[in-house]
Amino acid sequence: MDTRPIGVFDSGLGGLTVLRQMIRLLPRERFVYFGDTAHVPYGSKSAETVTGYSVAAAEFMAAKKTKLLVVACNTASALSLSEVRRVYPGPVVGVLEPGAVSALKLTKNGRIGVIGTEATIRSGAYARQLKKLSPDVRVFELACPLFVPLVEEGWWNKKVAELAAREYLSRFKKTEIDTLILGCTHYPVMKRVIAKVIGKTVRLVDSAQAAAEAAGLLLGGVKSSGGKSGAKFFSSDDPERFCRLAKNILGFSPGEVKLTHFSELSLSLRGENRRLQKCSFCGGSQGRKEFYAQQNS
Repeated sequence: MDTRPIGVFDSGLGGLTVLRQMIRLLPRERFVYFGDTAHVPYGSKSAETVTGYSVAAAEFMAAKKTKLLVVACNTASALSLSEVRRVYPGPVVGVLEPGAVSALKLTKNGRIGVIGTEATIRSGAYARQLKKLSPDVRVFELACPLFVPLVEEGWWNKKVAELAAREYLSRFKKTEIDTLILGCTHYPVMKRVIAKVIGKTVRLVDSAQAAAEAAGLLLGGVKSSGGKSGAKFFSSDDPERFCRLAKNILGFSPGEVKLTHFSELSLSLRGENRRLQKCSFCGGSQGRKEFYAQQNS
């Protein structure tokens, strides 16, 4: 059995919703989670910047000797998945395609709503994926940029979250959607509020759950890696705050959260050499072996 851990990467805390589902589905696997909290939210950033951060995360996970990488960020999945797959030596699972497949299974009238970050909605990635799988489907997309900072601040149960949801989701009133994709892994944290506002006639698609199930299938339904279960956590800013808020999402304390600053290094190197050159160490760019050795120490 392959005892290497599974890597899960997100712009911040949202990917913990994916990790929570994966722990439930694969309870004896080991995991490495990285939340790029220094740069959250990704949804308001350029495609080039998001790709730079995502590539850095992929190379970090390769250095941690993970066997599978789950890009638990819809923005990163929409804008940089092909580049991540180019530098990461193992299988890569995004959250976009599994969410689209789940939505098409649920919809009865072929009218699907998608909420996500500005970058995800601007990319049109969900609409393209849905129409690729079902050309006749009607897709209604809406950016909800305040949802991510509300989750990152731990305010998903406060009145302000419901007010924001009512303001955004009122725009779906005349669309007659019967299915709504939560196109950001932060959004499942607000599922109760979103469900209350959107109404009982609309079924919600949890992209976090869909991605976790897709990763489980990719692993061949293996229920045990043969190794010791558990998870290691890394963040690029304020580990104490990450630990405090993560407990509310995971249902347990992540314990030690290590601080890592690799994103700035990766972007700096990308600025000097726009075309990444593969190296035998991790499948990433040359000139980073020494840095990754430090990360593993």
